Amino acid sequence: MELRPGIEKSISHKIFSLSALQSQIKQWQLQGDKVVFTNGVFDLVHIGHITYLAKAAELGHKLIIGLNADSSVKRLKGEERPINNQDNRASLLATMFFVDAVVIFEEDTPLNLITNLLPDILVKGADYAIDQIVGAKEVLANGGEVKTISFVDGYSSSSIIQKIKTQ
Repeated sequence: MELRPGIEKSISHKIFSLSALQSQIKQWQLQGDKVVFTNGVFDLVHIGHITYLAKAAELGHKLIIGLNADSSVKRLKGEERPINNQDNRASLLATMFFVDAVVIFEEDTPLNLITNLLPDILVKGADYAIDQIVGAKEVLANGGEVKTISFVDGYSSSSIIQKIKTQ
């Protein structure tokens, strides 16, 4: 299937390398924009993800998503994951109007990303205590904030996969 002219460009311009994103963030921050960062696998996107990301976006002006690379997902979730590869997952996230940037990372945690990007606000799910959030110490030391957002109960990619397997 071919996309309408310009659609692919409107998606791909939101997918950044780390160095390009560092430059973009500096630009946004100089303009007075508050940069929000969150991360995850986002394998099978569901209403829980969308609600979480929309709430994260409301905390600032620009929302950045650190996306676990396929190799990282395999180490964290097992050899059968991810269901969708990193390019597909990044493109899907980039289609969301409230997402301003997606950056893929190979490591098991986003610590390197966070220390290099130093967002104004770091966000994770409320299943984490702030002192357990990777990068919290670095963001707080830089004058930023760390916030948690409650999940929508009953939704997870793992449970969707399990449901598909049993049907």
